[in-house]
Amino acid sequence: MRLTVLGSGDAFSSGGRLSSCYLVESGQTGFLLECGPSVLTAFKKAGLSTNSISQIFISHLHGDHMGGLPFLLLDAIFPSQRQAPLTLIGPLGLEARFRMACEVFYPGSLNLPHPFDLNFVELHRDVRRQIGDLAVTPFEVDHFSGSPSYAYRFELDGRIFAFSGDAGWSDNVVRVGQGADLYLIECYQYDLELSMHLNYLQIAAHFDQIGARQLVLTHMSEAMLARQDDVDKARCELAHDGMIIDI
Repeated sequence: MRLTVLGSGDAFSSGGRLSSCYLVESGQTGFLLECGPSVLTAFKKAGLSTNSISQIFISHLHGDHMGGLPFLLLDAIFPSQRQAPLTLIGPLGLEARFRMACEVFYPGSLNLPHPFDLNFVELHRDVRRQIGDLAVTPFEVDHFSGSPSYAYRFELDGRIFAFSGDAGWSDNVVRVGQGADLYLIECYQYDLELSMHLNYLQIAAHFDQIGARQLVLTHMSEAMLARQDDVDKARCELAHDGMIIDI
């Protein structure tokens, strides 16, 4: 399994980073995790085609995590001329929010003819779902977005990849990553405690309890980026755009 960090930024593009967007590949399976508004820029900078993905997982319904979907739809219809089905997967309310965003950004875009099937799968918390060769379990976390916000635990080809999404501290932040081969975890602040985001000191205090083989911090604010030298790099890594990790 390989993770390519296409975008590791927060909602404010701190550090000049692109918005949340991660590509996961294993054998013939490829999926996108998060689809921030800079998704097309991210794919072009990486020299990749959006036709290489068949599924897009969204952790929660905030613009910096799903705002690229209307642009990706138009890209699929026009320049990329997509033929293969595309499935959008996420929390309850994903399809309705997607349709609303498309109509706001590009009225009538959902009525444009397209040769590919556009499918939706909405997940329920704590219910493991098999999607092709991939299994995913969503864990609900504290991050208000008008619908459930999820952390995800993916199982594919004998590997476990966990992702916190955006989350305030809770037991599920630990549960989703326990024993994972790779845990990609948001680390918005260094020491400032917020109800909807994690900070480094909270994460570091639970390194042993999480017990992930590899832990990578992402979605960092300017304040967190300024404290990079204070991070225990023997216990975790810091994500950056273009980073590639073999799991």
